[in-house]
Amino acid sequence: MDFRRGWAVAADLSQIVKAYDVRGVVPDQWDESLAELFGAAFVEVTGADGIVVGHDMRPSSPGLSGAFARGAAARGADVTLIGLCSTDQLYFASGHMGLPGAMFTASHNPAQYNGIKMCRAGAAPVGQDTGLADIRRLVETWSDEGAPAPAGTPGTVTERDTLTDYAEHLLSLVDLSAMRPLKVVVDAGNGMGGHTVPTVFGPLPVTLVPMYFELDGTFPNHEANPLDPANIVDLQARVREEGADLGLAFDGDADRCFVVDERGEGVSPSAITALVAARELAKHPGGTVIHNLITSWSVPEVVRENGGTPVRTRVGHSFIKEEMARTGAIFGGEHSAHYYFRDFWNADTGMLAALHVLAALGSQDGTLSDLVAQYDRYAASGEINSKVDDQAGRAAAVKTAFAGREGATADELDGLTVTTADWWFNLRASNTEPLLRLNVEARDEATMAKIRDEVLALVRA
Repeated sequence: MDFRRGWAVAADLSQIVKAYDVRGVVPDQWDESLAELFGAAFVEVTGADGIVVGHDMRPSSPGLSGAFARGAAARGADVTLIGLCSTDQLYFASGHMGLPGAMFTASHNPAQYNGIKMCRAGAAPVGQDTGLADIRRLVETWSDEGAPAPAGTPGTVTERDTLTDYAEHLLSLVDLSAMRPLKVVVDAGNGMGGHTVPTVFGPLPVTLVPMYFELDGTFPNHEANPLDPANIVDLQARVREEGADLGLAFDGDADRCFVVDERGEGVSPSAITALVAARELAKHPGGTVIHNLITSWSVPEVVRENGGTPVRTRVGHSFIKEEMARTGAIFGGEHSAHYYFRDFWNADTGMLAALHVLAALGSQDGTLSDLVAQYDRYAASGEINSKVDDQAGRAAAVKTAFAGREGATADELDGLTVTTADWWFNLRASNTEPLLRLNVEARDEATMAKIRDEVLALVRA
């Protein structure tokens, strides 16, 4: 292993090792030499004798993932390279093969970024408290002092294509036998959805209208971040132009899926969470469903109406996955369009959520807007970000103003949540930026706007 010595890496690692993954600008903040160290440290921390590695379509991804594989093999682990894949395809490989895994992607970030999402065998998450901090410490030590001698017997590096197996597994989890023909526009944003969608949708009675399926990590058409409304404008227009039944938009690594109805209107991820929860509860009566605290009131309502038990948790995939494992939950959903399934090793897969939407729509004659109306019950603000210098002080001012109101309850599970019979809001500080994030929901639009404006006036004072 040709590791560098004496490189001043500590400051850089503090910038690129996040709460749940590694992410930064290539080559300014990290490069293949550092990726090799991460591969060696990943094997050391997990104790794995075999791992699986995949990558997205970014120009830097093949080189970084190859370097990671070399570092892992030098520590004695056998490496299976699955090449181009979506993040949930990597999770499938980890679960199916029973191996820890590493996915090279920066998700929806711009082209100059890249990163590593790591998991233990069975797609169990690796975050700061579950190995990532230990991996960082090893990389810092080895960068300064040099890596230990290679293992006596280096591991092998082999290649394997898992796309067909991934697609077959997903299709086995959803009953699509009664599905009528549908016309579906899919915007892959030049990301990994262009790789996975044709194979997954191939056996279905779907007329597929592809948009930006060419794999291009420079993202020439728009950012691969459908959470930003500007990035689904093309999809919305195409759905209307084609007279399609629905549209789907995937982010760069295709682990999140956003849905547009036949009118070209975006469907709330909370409504999708409720729809999928109802379907999963039909398969697993009495099951537990996880939802984060900024999903709509409609989610726990629908879960209870369908005989399930809703469990509220903090925002963030590590918290969702921990609660999934702790409670044996059958499904979990977030406002950010991450959807987690017990039948998928508690990992998130937007593709499986998309198949549920296709199955639900295709099994009846109505439109998607009619179908989701039963799950979209309240007026929501969406997430509103405010740049503030004193996050704690502004949040305290909001708490003082609202927490003592008649009929209001407050909790601080994740930021400040204030709830009444007619509305609720959550105000959370960003972990990485000087921002406060506000979400408001109410029984009607006027009440939502009133509470939203009142909180923002205090936040931005």
